[in-house]
Amino acid sequence: MVRRQLAARDIKDRRVLAAMASVPRECFVPPHLRDQAYADSPLPVGHDQTISQPYIVALMTQEAGLDRHARVLDVGTGTGYQAAILAKIAHHVWTIERIAELAHAAEARLANLGVRNVTSLVGDGAMGHPEAAPYDAIVVAAAAPEPPTALLEQLAVQGRLVIPLGDRALQELTVVERTATGFHHHMAGACRFVPLVSSEAFS
Repeated sequence: MVRRQLAARDIKDRRVLAAMASVPRECFVPPHLRDQAYADSPLPVGHDQTISQPYIVALMTQEAGLDRHARVLDVGTGTGYQAAILAKIAHHVWTIERIAELAHAAEARLANLGVRNVTSLVGDGAMGHPEAAPYDAIVVAAAAPEPPTALLEQLAVQGRLVIPLGDRALQELTVVERTATGFHHHMAGACRFVPLVSSEAFS
């Protein structure tokens, strides 16, 4: 997976490649799909949610621009796979999921794998987690029509929000960097995510 799907494309950050190589993806997919765990595609995980394609997970992590001191908010825990990847690079990850059953299962999964620098939360991801802000990066695994105001406010200066923006059918992976004078955007490619369910995104 790392050699053919990531390094052969545009994933060049060695820390991201190492994290993707070290986290056992098969532990984050339903048992009946484990033979497809490393396929170059998203997979359903129940509750109308998916685990993202490995390339997209790697791309979002690379675009977040993390270092070992980074404080990260992961919106849309799902199975916990993105949080586990982020935790391999960052100092600490707060991960928030609106579906309690998924959140609790992910928390147990991460604990069983020995991931200690992740705090699991249940709530509206579009509202973030202001108690631990500001964050050096916020990674959102669900689509919104525009960046939620609360997430922009919780970014540190020079922090990055990585989020799919668009409608329910197709989005553009967007990176919003906060500067001392405002926000700057760049696009990282077309993508397709489940909608971010919130009064601040898709109701």
